[in-house]
Amino acid sequence: MPAAKVKEFLDSHRVKYVSLQHSPAFTAAEVAQSTHVSGRDFAKTVIVVIEDEMVMLVLPASRRVLLNDLREMLDSTHLRLATEAEFRDRFPDCELGAMPPFGNLYDMRVYVSALLAEEKEIAFNAGTHTEVIKMSYADFDRLVKPVVLDFITT
Repeated sequence: MPAAKVKEFLDSHRVKYVSLQHSPAFTAAEVAQSTHVSGRDFAKTVIVVIEDEMVMLVLPASRRVLLNDLREMLDSTHLRLATEAEFRDRFPDCELGAMPPFGNLYDMRVYVSALLAEEKEIAFNAGTHTEVIKMSYADFDRLVKPVVLDFITT
């Protein structure tokens, strides 16, 4: 049960959330649409490598990462998208491409889009291509303590 790790973590911190089941969907935009969540409220995860460290970017499903802007913000010339082969083993309890935005559960730093940080509530894949969790952004911020940056398209 891939969602168990996230749910146990949320339950242990007494966080209120809603779990939604949906038919299989594989892109963040498809998942948002099938669960009737706005693309700006659906948090997708993107894994990048900064220098030699794998980190998690969390941004609205309706946006794209601007790697050049992120390189400048972090003053790093060695920043690139991670390959699936590189991060597959990092998320043994998740279906590939359905990782929840809780990098802290996978020993990864998390950078979140400033646009997503403005939302009252977010939704995200719960580790599968058929389940989504919705919760308050404030609780996500409190538990994950992400670095907020403006690294996406508008």
